[in-house]
Amino acid sequence: MILIAFGANLPSHVGAPRDTVIAARQYLLEHGFVREVAFSSLWFSAPVPASDQPWYCNAVMAVESDYEPLELLSKLHECERAFGRERIEGDRNAARTLDLDVIAYHDVVSNDPHLELPHPRMAERGFVLKPLVEIAKDWMHPQLQLSAEALLARLPQLDQDDLHLFDKAAA
Repeated sequence: MILIAFGANLPSHVGAPRDTVIAARQYLLEHGFVREVAFSSLWFSAPVPASDQPWYCNAVMAVESDYEPLELLSKLHECERAFGRERIEGDRNAARTLDLDVIAYHDVVSNDPHLELPHPRMAERGFVLKPLVEIAKDWMHPQLQLSAEALLARLPQLDQDDLHLFDKAAA
């Protein structure tokens, strides 16, 4: 299973962050970059680390793809640019119109500096784990050997408090 995390907290040319996440999903599908297996509800989350940035709209999509991991990452960056994403060197936590991350690529474990797999901070992020549990609770982290559900259960409640169901994405 390939997992992609979506996040947005600034408006794009299609509208509010919620609209951007939904449009980015369609972009990936219409351009043939991925084939959807499942798409989570939309979640509203506080910025991490805590800041005065606007809150994020988040989701996770399980997909199939013919692209290798780095090629897929390149396609995700293309999608980000299409929605006005500007990468700020040295500030990985900057506000953004769209952020797409490859969270996992089957059972691949990689320390490639361009794409660590699975995502090195996914097990600490409620805004990834809650939507992931919704669509693939039995997914197993290839290094930790814990399911998505078990990863979420061990996350401190404090890290889950600033995370709220936004609404169900339009299918």
